[in-house]
Amino acid sequence: MFSKVHRVADQVNQVIMGKSSQIRLAMVCLLAGGHLLVEDVPGVGKTTLAHALATSLGLRFNRLQFTSDLLPADIIGVSVFEREKNQFVFHPGPVFTQVLLADEINRATPKTQSSLLEAMEEQQVSAEGQTRRLPAPFFVIATQNPSHQIGTFPLPESQLDRFLMCLSLGYPDAASEKALLAGADRRQLLSQLRAQMAPEEFMQAQQQVRNIHVSAKLIDYVYALALATRQGDVFAEGMSPRASLALLQAARAWATLEGRDHVLPEDVQAVLVAVIAHRLRPLRATHTQTSGNADLLLQMMRSVPV
Repeated sequence: MFSKVHRVADQVNQVIMGKSSQIRLAMVCLLAGGHLLVEDVPGVGKTTLAHALATSLGLRFNRLQFTSDLLPADIIGVSVFEREKNQFVFHPGPVFTQVLLADEINRATPKTQSSLLEAMEEQQVSAEGQTRRLPAPFFVIATQNPSHQIGTFPLPESQLDRFLMCLSLGYPDAASEKALLAGADRRQLLSQLRAQMAPEEFMQAQQQVRNIHVSAKLIDYVYALALATRQGDVFAEGMSPRASLALLQAARAWATLEGRDHVLPEDVQAVLVAVIAHRLRPLRATHTQTSGNADLLLQMMRSVPV
């Protein structure tokens, strides 16, 4: 089963070059059943990564470009009166898929951003008095541009908390960028990708992740990390219980890819920054970016005994 998961990662690595660690974390995020936020400057492959992951996993994929004039109905869907049937008929929006790429999510207004909250938390949407289930599995892979760029609306804390992980691709290294320049067009490569596993197989792999053993001592360690973020004068608010659960689930997925049936402290440390940094707000205004949070988190992690 997990040999196919590794094949998925290998195929994505052929499209997104020189970013194996970020691709591994993205796979961990999806295996853990979480939504993924990719934050970076335009043009480094955020959209390509989402498309490659969805295709390689054999999942249905919709891309929605977020803009300032996008409305919630453009995401969820709308009822239209059909004269032939003499009634209103609901036309599902792009959220009714297995992977929704919310491209440049922070270019939409807060009202439009919040229309995804129910879908991300409960895998359902409520529209016009009815609740409709979304397909399984369901993931949101969102991209956002840095908050200092023109025309962006910051994601509220409640929205950020729905994302299991936040990653940054960054610029490729010299060898990878030269190979990218000399290679085939990325859109052509995407069209040649083939599914490496079926959706049912991926859901079975997710179930195996949930069954990975976590010892009482490991739970003590995760709690100690959470407590460290809540104390002191580093962060305005500490990790929530939902953040602790997310950290534990991501650590399970990391341990699974390592070929183990139990979680080690090293697994928690491997996913800590990606899972937690975007959920915290530093107390001092000098640390305003996620990268600043990452540095503070790593310092805190070193102070917590294993």
